[in-house]
Amino acid sequence: MRSSTATVCVITVLAAWLLAGCAEPHGLRVIGPAISPSIPAGPVYMADDEGRPVKRPDSFALNESTMVSGLHWTDWGGPTAEATGDLRGTWCMPQCTEKPYRVKVTLSGVQRQEAHAYYSRAGVVAPELRGAKAAELGRVSLHTPEF
Repeated sequence: MRSSTATVCVITVLAAWLLAGCAEPHGLRVIGPAISPSIPAGPVYMADDEGRPVKRPDSFALNESTMVSGLHWTDWGGPTAEATGDLRGTWCMPQCTEKPYRVKVTLSGVQRQEAHAYYSRAGVVAPELRGAKAAELGRVSLHTPEF
């Protein structure tokens, strides 16, 4: 009986010694930055009226009564996209039909989905616009497809 008790004690001490040998005296030490989840790289699009992906559109509707057209893109594909163009809407007729507002359009709010990304917000600045209409056009939500 004594030899079996001694054997159990020896095995327990040996197991504890082996397990303790696998760790640092003050615990496991990790060196370096944590791994961050990678964001899938891929092209950035804007969804058109039917939800199809488009790049650098010539025109698009901001809402049911306002449209930007004649867009000339100076930047696309990064966190923001920028263009200049013309603004027309039913709220400014007939003046802006003949002489549209010159605007700067900024797309932002990139949302990654699958292998693509979409701009989710548009900001339109027209120096001639003031008040509520300027604020409304300053931050417009864009349609983004759902996967």
